[in-house]
Amino acid sequence: MLIHVAAYCRVSTDQLDQANSFEAQKRYFKEYIERQRDWSLYEIYADEGITGTSTKKRTQFNRMIQDARSGKFQLILTKEVSRFSRNILDTIAYTRELKALGVGVLFVNDGISTLDPDAELRLSIMGSIAQEESRKTSSRVKWGQTRQMEQGVVFGHSLLGYDVQAGRMTVNPAGAEVVRLIFRKYVQERKGAWTIARELQEAGIPNPSGRTAWRGTVVLKILRNEKYCGDLKQKKTFTPDYLTHQKKYNHGEEAFVFLRDHHVPIVDRETWEEAQQELSRRSQHGKRCSGHGTRFPLSGKIQCGLCGRSFVSRGRTRKDGTKYRTWRCGTVGCDVGYQLRDDTALELLRQAVSALPMDWDALTQEVTGAVLEALERSGAHRQADGVRLQKELAKLREKKTGVLDAYFSKQISTGDMKLMNEEYDRRIAELTAQIDTAENESEARDTAELEAELRAMVEDIVSGHGGSDRVYGRLLERITVYPGKQLAVKLKHLPQTWVFSLERTFGPAVH
Repeated sequence: MLIHVAAYCRVSTDQLDQANSFEAQKRYFKEYIERQRDWSLYEIYADEGITGTSTKKRTQFNRMIQDARSGKFQLILTKEVSRFSRNILDTIAYTRELKALGVGVLFVNDGISTLDPDAELRLSIMGSIAQEESRKTSSRVKWGQTRQMEQGVVFGHSLLGYDVQAGRMTVNPAGAEVVRLIFRKYVQERKGAWTIARELQEAGIPNPSGRTAWRGTVVLKILRNEKYCGDLKQKKTFTPDYLTHQKKYNHGEEAFVFLRDHHVPIVDRETWEEAQQELSRRSQHGKRCSGHGTRFPLSGKIQCGLCGRSFVSRGRTRKDGTKYRTWRCGTVGCDVGYQLRDDTALELLRQAVSALPMDWDALTQEVTGAVLEALERSGAHRQADGVRLQKELAKLREKKTGVLDAYFSKQISTGDMKLMNEEYDRRIAELTAQIDTAENESEARDTAELEAELRAMVEDIVSGHGGSDRVYGRLLERITVYPGKQLAVKLKHLPQTWVFSLERTFGPAVH
């Protein structure tokens, strides 16, 4: 009877590792199979340069397992246990599944065949050795990388304003100009991150993240990056588990490596520190503030009619201790000679919105319906996710029960039982937490009550009697301030311009 045989190899990308190169292993397996009279080569599966501690990203390995489930071969050849997997749980789980399918695995160099009676014991020993070697290798690599970081070697990719090559940072002149522009707009002109992103987009400046549009989050990331003042902070992410290789943000779990004045700065330290102070001022313990949030609704949208410079905001305090905000031209000594109060500008904006010739009742109904429909879809999706998570949880509990049955029937050792139980307990805890979160989010209020509240909110906004200042700020394209306390209000996507003065409204005029 002819036996169809597959071969699996995990190939290193290290050019010095010729013994494990794909061609060498391919040649080895072909010759090995040809020496067996009743064997026929089905296919050689190879994953290149991918860690053996997890099977998630090993596409060829997963394809091989799927082909085995389809009955395409009866035997798998691999050189060593460490080439098959460095994770003992994966090794045992996959070899057991394959054996149940009638597919054996032969580890040639280790002399282990999963069809032998004592295969699992020997496999557990070899798998444990491979996993421990992987742990030691990971520890050595992390130690070496930390020592290199302390010596100033840069780990990471190029970024806007800097090219990173061979662990060294050099200034990219074109990108550096964009970085200086961002800091100038934020620190000197007091513009918000989203306003800066819009202006960069309108100017046709490429986005360093590779997306087609600039985003405020990208601008904020640039403003917070210590590299632009010449400092270097590394180990911002770390890998807590050498088996999963999943990176996490470092919130103090591991020590950072910080080097002051490491490279040529793009912005001076004073400007960078002023930007950090402004970022801190616009936030509230790292969370979004109520009201203005991380930027003001009118930031970057009030323009001087004489010099064209954007107005900047200043906080003021009345004699009775109450606070208010004013806007003035960013050019010192400009002849426009007028400071615009924030509440006055927002009131004029509300008047312009309410003067739009539209069927506000129909619009209110349409917006309310759209919001309710979106909420219903969201609730349906959460419900479907909850059902899926419950099914996964039930399967995991069944598998955990199966582990105990296998242990009491002496099919697996105490060590294997403990390892597999720990893994299932971890996954069950994760799923339980996800289910609890989904259930908390799915608690909904009465639809009629919600619809009435939404409609009231929308009516307040469109009538100009209420609503968030941020909503009106999004509708505004520009307020232009002229001498004599005259202002022109321009809304987005509309041809009309509303002209106001402190005494009277001149009405909309088409320009």
